[in-house]
Amino acid sequence: MKSALKAGLSALVVGVIVVVGAAVYFMQDDRSSMPTVTQTGQSGKALIGGPFELVDGSGRTVTDKDFRGKYLLVFFGFTHCPDVCPTALSEIALTLDALGEVADKVQPLFISVDPERDTPELMGEYVAQFHPRIMGLTGSPDQVADVAKAYRVYYKKSIPEEEIGKEDPFYVMDHSAITYLMSPDGDFLKHFSHGTAPDEMAAAIRDVVQ
Repeated sequence: MKSALKAGLSALVVGVIVVVGAAVYFMQDDRSSMPTVTQTGQSGKALIGGPFELVDGSGRTVTDKDFRGKYLLVFFGFTHCPDVCPTALSEIALTLDALGEVADKVQPLFISVDPERDTPELMGEYVAQFHPRIMGLTGSPDQVADVAKAYRVYYKKSIPEEEIGKEDPFYVMDHSAITYLMSPDGDFLKHFSHGTAPDEMAAAIRDVVQ
């Protein structure tokens, strides 16, 4: 009896350790797909989004107020991104097509987390490859840092080992891979994880808009 009890307790302890360990791992390692949604004390609204000032592809300064009255689909990335950003923008483009006339009420924004390389002109040319409705926005390092903080977006420059020590090393940007849906008033409504099917995104957006 005692042996069986000890064996049972040992199995339970091991199970707890595995579950806790997995939870810690995902909390630390999955920053690209899990947003931090903080609740306000009274309103209960998620503290995601807020005022920003950036520059569009034509060099025009825009702020969050310029988009009032539109639902926003917001994704953060960079033009030198090898896979995640092109995939996300392609999914957003297909989502717009699936929305039909409802897409007129939605403004997709692609906000750069790489202001050192992503000029307004480059951003405009880049997003035009995916869909004419997508607007690319960039800004100074401080402006980008402010809007990323408002949206609880993680990003960090990463230099490949083989580039370390070079005078002008090539680098990539580690960053969150989440698409945010914001209300016409600028409030957070929901987010879509990377890889969400365009039809699924379109259905969710249509439910909110209609």
